[in-house]
Amino acid sequence: MRIYFMGICGTAMGNAALLLKELGHEVFGCDCAVYPPMSNVLIRAGIEILDGFDCDRLAALNPDKVVVGNSISRGNPEVEWLLDQSLIPFVSLPALFHDIVLPDRCPIVVAGTHGKTTTSTLTAYLLKEAGSDPGWLIGGIPNDLLSGSALGKGKPFVIEGDEYDSAFFDKRSKFIHYRPQVAVVNNLEFDHADIFRDLADVQRSFEHFLRIVPASGYILVNGDDVNVAALLPIPWSQVIRVGVGEENDLKIKNFKDAPSGSSFELIWEGKTWAHVNWPMHGLFNARNAAMASLSAALVSKCASPLEFGLSSLETFRGVRRRQDVLYKDDNSVVLEDFAHHPTAVAAAIEALRASYPDRRMIVCFEPRTNTASSSHFQEAFSSAFNKADSVYFGAVYRAEHRRREDRLDTHLLASVLQAKEVSAQAFDTNSALKMHLIDHLDSEHKELFVFFSNGSFDGIPEAISRHLKQARKPI
Repeated sequence: MRIYFMGICGTAMGNAALLLKELGHEVFGCDCAVYPPMSNVLIRAGIEILDGFDCDRLAALNPDKVVVGNSISRGNPEVEWLLDQSLIPFVSLPALFHDIVLPDRCPIVVAGTHGKTTTSTLTAYLLKEAGSDPGWLIGGIPNDLLSGSALGKGKPFVIEGDEYDSAFFDKRSKFIHYRPQVAVVNNLEFDHADIFRDLADVQRSFEHFLRIVPASGYILVNGDDVNVAALLPIPWSQVIRVGVGEENDLKIKNFKDAPSGSSFELIWEGKTWAHVNWPMHGLFNARNAAMASLSAALVSKCASPLEFGLSSLETFRGVRRRQDVLYKDDNSVVLEDFAHHPTAVAAAIEALRASYPDRRMIVCFEPRTNTASSSHFQEAFSSAFNKADSVYFGAVYRAEHRRREDRLDTHLLASVLQAKEVSAQAFDTNSALKMHLIDHLDSEHKELFVFFSNGSFDGIPEAISRHLKQARKPI
């Protein structure tokens, strides 16, 4: 088939386009701004990228199928043309995967509010190291895999199961389309305030997801999460609880964090499965490892999970932009992290405290996602930053698109933190934040700069890294 991707430069769309080309289809597409890194990856793979949206051009191209990305909405000229004609079918990306990529595979679908990318990457990595030749589609850039997608020749296919909607014409969560044989629910909180009304609305979508796991399949749940517990019991599939509590089936024991990394034990059916010492930090990452280990073991040919080796965990290097160190010298460390939900921010700060116990922690936060920029999380964010030494808030992304009462008030957040004796300041522009950081660099104390954003933060992390490198260069 000749398949046209509308919005091809997005991470998921671009990786999917690569998989469809690998399957033998002719693949091409367009985007409103042809941008790296995905554009470079696609061009190297021989996939044509067209700039902008043009209905006359699309009509002339006459593809067999159009894949509409979930960032594309009504009013787009190509969308309006597609809706006016009836010859060329169009689908969402998840529906395309359901129909073309996932049949005859054993999908491991990793869902949850936090940790999907890391857990998916870990699962694919463990299966690859075990020789299972898995396929995967991951919404990030793994450090231990060649790319964020691979077709693979084995049965397992690991896919990051997002609860966000599939397309402007399909408001079901993406994970509904993914044919889960193993479903992972890492955790569950209210998120995506732009499409879900409340926590119960999010839970309803997860209930629908778990209803399509077959009787022969497995459902792995966070046994310590009360919001996940509300989804139970589930009588139609085997449910396995993972966590630190004694009621869990796979237990995480003796977790310890330290500057060099963390350590923990995995206990299965009363027996020690593994002693893990690895460079990752945070109990949340230990839980990600537990979920990934069990998922990989369940689809392997091992008679028991205890037979599935986990030694490769110790060399796992994570995913880019998750506690990524951009610069380091004796005085300063600059790193960036993807966290944008209050719970994820708080957990990351706690883990980084253990990793860098002797440094002043300066946290910079860009409220960029619909979750991070929503006033719904005003109170939660006021607690998330408590363990930082200094907190600087960047500009609320696309603030003009939200009513004042509906968007996060970063100036109020700074005032609340100051009352808790945390140094805090809010900036109306990211450029003002950058200049403040440059003007107040401290060469006398050891400092850790942490940048939280799901975007580029207008290049500030890289700018601070360059400035430090230049300022500390020997004369």
